[in-house]
Amino acid sequence: MADKPSVLFVCVHNAGRSQMAAAWLTHLAGDRVEVRSAGSDPGDQVNPAAVEAMAEAGIDISAEVPKILTVDAVRESDVCITMGCGDTCPVFPGKRYLDWQLDDPAGQGVEAVRPIRDEIKTRVEALIAEIDADREA
Repeated sequence: MADKPSVLFVCVHNAGRSQMAAAWLTHLAGDRVEVRSAGSDPGDQVNPAAVEAMAEAGIDISAEVPKILTVDAVRESDVCITMGCGDTCPVFPGKRYLDWQLDDPAGQGVEAVRPIRDEIKTRVEALIAEIDADREA
C-alpha cells in the first residue's frame, strides 16, 4: 500500500451505503486514508434517510453528490469495497476487493437505515484496524 492507502466504496446508486461508508471512514480515520465513493448507476441525490441517520451520529453528508464509477477510481484505489454491485467493478491485479452484503436503504425510512448505518460503522472500524496492521507490517 502507498504511504496513504486509498479505499473506494461502490454501490449501485452511490446514494446510501457507499456514502455512509465513505463518511464513516473519513470520520474515523481522518486524513490517514484517502476515501472515494461511486456508483454503477448513480442516483440524483443522496438518500435523505441516510443523510438523517448519519446526522444522528454527528456526521453531515447532506452536501455529498452521487458520483459515477470510473475505471480510474478503481485503478487509483488500494481497496475496493462493493455493496451489491460487485459485477460492475473493474478488476485490476494487486488490488484488494471486498464485497459487503448489506441491506439496501433505498426507499426505506430512517428507522430501517439506522441498523445499516451501524453495521457499516462496525465494518469500517474493522477495515481501519486491518489497514493499520498492514501499514505496520
